Amino acid sequence: MSNLKIEILGAGCPKCKKTTELFRRAVAELGVDVEVIHITDINEMINRGVMTTPAVFINGKKVVEGKVPAMPEVKSIIEKEK
Repeated sequence: MSNLKIEILGAGCPKCKKTTELFRRAVAELGVDVEVIHITDINEMINRGVMTTPAVFINGKKVVEGKVPAMPEVKSIIEKEK
């Protein structure tokens, strides 16, 4: 299994916090050794081309933008990227 780096980009709104919580919970439930980071730096978001938040990047690849994914989708994304 590869070592994943999951980054949630968002200013700290409820949707961004919920997305971070979902990914942290999914990682724990899947038993995957993953670092989940919440990035609130607006310049970082601009540099990565994020237009709407929350945005989720796994190993530098954007996998979600502008919505809070449901738990089954979160787990599917993690499984696909690991």
